[in-house]
Amino acid sequence: MRIKLILSFSLVVLVTVAAVVLVARLGSTQAVRSFMFRGGMTGSEELVSALEDYYTANDSWQGVESLLADTTTHGGMMGRGQGQGAAVQAMMSQRLRLADTDGNLIYDSGASPASGSLSQSELDASVALLSGRETVGYLLAEGGIGFTRQQETNLVNRLTQAAISAALIGGGLALVLALFLAYRLLAPIRQLTRAAENLSQGDLSQRVQVHGRDELARLGDTFNNMAQGLQRAGEVRRSMTADIAHELRTPLSVQRANLEALQDGVYPLTTEQLQPILEQNLMLTRLVDDLRSLALAEAGQLTLERMPTNLRTLADRMLERFSAQAAAAGVSLSLDAPAHLPNIPIDPGRVEQIITNLLSNALRYTPTGGQIRLGLGEGDEALALTVRDSGAGIPVEALPHVFERFYRADRSRSRAEGGSGLGLAIARQFAEAHGGTLTAANHPEGGAVFTLSLPLRSST
Repeated sequence: MRIKLILSFSLVVLVTVAAVVLVARLGSTQAVRSFMFRGGMTGSEELVSALEDYYTANDSWQGVESLLADTTTHGGMMGRGQGQGAAVQAMMSQRLRLADTDGNLIYDSGASPASGSLSQSELDASVALLSGRETVGYLLAEGGIGFTRQQETNLVNRLTQAAISAALIGGGLALVLALFLAYRLLAPIRQLTRAAENLSQGDLSQRVQVHGRDELARLGDTFNNMAQGLQRAGEVRRSMTADIAHELRTPLSVQRANLEALQDGVYPLTTEQLQPILEQNLMLTRLVDDLRSLALAEAGQLTLERMPTNLRTLADRMLERFSAQAAAAGVSLSLDAPAHLPNIPIDPGRVEQIITNLLSNALRYTPTGGQIRLGLGEGDEALALTVRDSGAGIPVEALPHVFERFYRADRSRSRAEGGSGLGLAIARQFAEAHGGTLTAANHPEGGAVFTLSLPLRSST
């Protein structure tokens, strides 16, 4: 990666240097030609401009002799420009010849009247006079300071060499800067690579330091979140394995104790003595069924048999089912719901299991003389069912964890008193399988309240 980055920087530098040299050479050539061959070296640049203006104004060279004679005799308009002393002396020591576009002489300061024409080599050394973009004549200034095409080439070459030297120095500094930047830019990536290698070897505590808010910082944050998620998943897996072993150990221990007592003749082999064994076996069966249901729901493989169902009718049936158990515990059950609610596409068996887990949990934590209230309400896109008890509520520190597997707010409770710790986890998974939600909170007036939200229309 470092080599690729350095090569990329080097390519950028080389392309930039080449472009600078090329542009500098072309610009220098143009500037030299504009200055040298427009009269800059002979001091006749103002005369060139005057002649071009003369032709543009008169559309011919007729009468131009007076302008040129005045210039060569008295310095003319050259004396009125910048650098007038040197320019006048240069002009007065020169022989000026003006020719038309065919090279035929119109004026010659060395011979009067002018005759003949300029040779091709003389035309090449002349200044082309322009009217707009059209060449209208040539001015040849001989004597004084001269400047040939070869001298132009030599000057441009020297300027090019100077540009190359400057570009090489700049390019070298740019490459040094590129090496430094490559080292600095790749430092977080090296750190991230080492952390990823350690993570792949099982060290889930790996984290990287994040600075700034650029793409590398976002990558570092993503890695840290991933590592934290993996670490959390590992902890949950280990905890779940320990919890499952603990949940299985108790009923198995009870079964083994009873069977050994029967085998040793401590208890007679009667139906009454077999009952505890059967109860523990049923407890194990329910635990295995709960684990299987939870695994299917989390894997997205839970099969739902949806059908149009009236949630109020289902809630009434659940209250009737729990009425005897609530009466035995001294707890009152009530339902607050509108008279008419629309049917919604749900799996009634799975929703009954959700409500069963919620009512069982509420009965477990509602004291004698308390009450459990079910509420139904219709929103724009969902029906909401609430189960509120009059118990002590959920401890604040326990609220984020009530839907975790095998979690009990009161760790001192036994399985018989507190359940397996899977009921609420299964209930949430079933709710999400329907495209709904299940949340827990403490009611402002006391007690816990669980809210089940089910969509009015199926998303599948």
